[in-house]
Amino acid sequence: MNNFLITPIEYLKGVGPQKAELLRKEIGIYSFKDLLEYYPYRYVDRSRFHKVNELLEVNGFAQLKGRIVAIQEVGSPRNKRLTAKFQDETGMIDLVWFKGARWIKSTLKVNQEIQIYGKPTQYKGRWNIPHPEISKVAQGSAQGFQPVYSSTERLSAAGMNSKGIEKLVRNLLENLSGQVEEFLPEKLTVEHRLLTRERAIKMVHNPTSELDAQQARFRLKFEELFFLQMELLVRKKITMQKSKGYMLESVGQLFTDFYEKHIPFDLTGAQKRVLKEIRRDLKTGHHMNRLLQGDVGSGKTLVALLSMLLAIGNDYQAALIAPTEILAIQHYETISEMLEPLNVKVALLTGSTKKKERVPLHDQLQNGEINLLIGTHALLEPTVVFKNLGLVVIDEQHRFGVAQRARMWRKNKLPPHVLIMTATPIPRTLAMTFYGDLDVSVIDELPPGRKPITTMHKYDASRLRMFGFLKEEIAKGRQVYIVYPLIQESEKLDFNNLMDGYEAISRAFPLPNYRVSIVHGKMKPEDKEFEMNRFAKGETQIMVATTVIEVGVNVPNASVMVIESAERFGLSQLHQLRGRVGRGAEKSYCILMTGDKLSPDTIKRMETMVRTNDGFEIAEVDLQLRGPGDLLGTQQSGMLDLKIANLSKDGPVVGMARDCAKQLLKDDPTVELPENKGVRVRLSEMLSDRPNWGRIA
Repeated sequence: MNNFLITPIEYLKGVGPQKAELLRKEIGIYSFKDLLEYYPYRYVDRSRFHKVNELLEVNGFAQLKGRIVAIQEVGSPRNKRLTAKFQDETGMIDLVWFKGARWIKSTLKVNQEIQIYGKPTQYKGRWNIPHPEISKVAQGSAQGFQPVYSSTERLSAAGMNSKGIEKLVRNLLENLSGQVEEFLPEKLTVEHRLLTRERAIKMVHNPTSELDAQQARFRLKFEELFFLQMELLVRKKITMQKSKGYMLESVGQLFTDFYEKHIPFDLTGAQKRVLKEIRRDLKTGHHMNRLLQGDVGSGKTLVALLSMLLAIGNDYQAALIAPTEILAIQHYETISEMLEPLNVKVALLTGSTKKKERVPLHDQLQNGEINLLIGTHALLEPTVVFKNLGLVVIDEQHRFGVAQRARMWRKNKLPPHVLIMTATPIPRTLAMTFYGDLDVSVIDELPPGRKPITTMHKYDASRLRMFGFLKEEIAKGRQVYIVYPLIQESEKLDFNNLMDGYEAISRAFPLPNYRVSIVHGKMKPEDKEFEMNRFAKGETQIMVATTVIEVGVNVPNASVMVIESAERFGLSQLHQLRGRVGRGAEKSYCILMTGDKLSPDTIKRMETMVRTNDGFEIAEVDLQLRGPGDLLGTQQSGMLDLKIANLSKDGPVVGMARDCAKQLLKDDPTVELPENKGVRVRLSEMLSDRPNWGRIA
């Protein structure tokens, strides 16, 4: 890397040791390079002035020129606010400050010509601008197109608000000529009409127009995403070359018997396609690392079971790891029942398995008597030793940390093949980035006969009508889930909680006509299992629960899912909960209950749920609302620490970057051609900085 760019930030004009320490602590800027890559998050157009009588036409921020004609402080000493009357030749507007009244008042002068910048709002029919920026009138023309930087309270107090940071960046740009390395090959920049890297960096910080800013940001976004894709593709290639896997060559009689005689329905086209992809992987002699995506109820578990039968039929053992004990038990019961006619030994291991049961289980696992082990995190313990583990299926992978999953690699001489399942649809842009080093299979087809679930959004005022609807469904012989976000009342959150809800439901649905189960995460496993079994057997008509039932309950007779305080849940979780119903032949419903005061994002979530049952469409909306870090969880979002690209908005750029990265590796597999020297240099920096998560995905 260029020595100029790695210069410590304290050596920049206007910084010094004290400010440098603040920049390091507050926003992670250590060097000149870090400051250059601290991009503006928006721009303000100072190229024109508005008049007061034009404010109705303004959408967003406005700049005005005029004079303050009166200043007034109002309110109590503790809660004082400052107002000023600002006037131009067309009218008058109020300026309002709710903080720092005394200091701001000392800077204002009546009848002095000034220019102001802020966001006009209307209050009781009058226009005002809260906390406007105020400056002397610029000589000549307006100030042009200006960058806005994120700052913090401590930085602002030290003179490094947005304008202060802009000044530091300008100081750095003065000495930048010839100091910025170009990493992208010339062929790529010419083909896609990209700015040079140095020009893009200068323009992103100092654009003269909106077009300048767009061109600069596009170039920098493309480069960031291109190298992320290059890293993922190269890591995947290295992993493929280095990691040998068990070769499962034959289909085996076990698979054939089960497929032909013991599946009571035809597989969907999507299930067959995915099985072929898995079968192809298992024959290569390389380690399989495949992500299996599929919406709720799409038949992922059956595909996983058939894959495990392929391993068992080739004389290897298989394991299925679930995130919760409830789900592990359900997998065990379902799979044991399906495999009962076949000579397959299935065992269950969870944290609740007693020691006297563990000892023989460990022995049978080590001598190969157990063909298929199903369980929770307990499978990751060092004491769990397999004879020859060939395939591991991980259900709901986002609930397992990378380090936890890595332990499964050490269960054998060669790493077992890995099939990762998720019922949380992942947007394509996210799959191409975070999961870009995995092969991805998608089951995008529901089994025939499954009716779409009707979703309704109701407010608390409709509760009695909702209860009436539930009684109608129960009278038809159906069952109902009612899910709450909290177990006990929270002082901070004014939401219905489980215990109050259980009491209200018990009053509205009294014995002996109705019976109610209750399940939550603080119950003992045996108590949870007892309540769930009562509901599964139809002994209770209503299950009041927390999100513990998000995964792991399969009751085909349940036709209604009521989600209380639905505003507390993310889209993905709402969709998962909705998937608990609609598993039988009957028409099913999901009712989203909320309070009256909802944010715009919450309204969009509710509207999306009502409009569609498509998990992938829901995932795209969720990505736009929450961003990639929240979707993946903090422990897995590190490599998506992007400085300028935004996966929720830059999907086309992600696709373009991945296509370019693939083409470059096709033309130059070892990245050794002279024209790709910059790519090689940047890639080697990235590969040395980051651990290889793909190796342990």
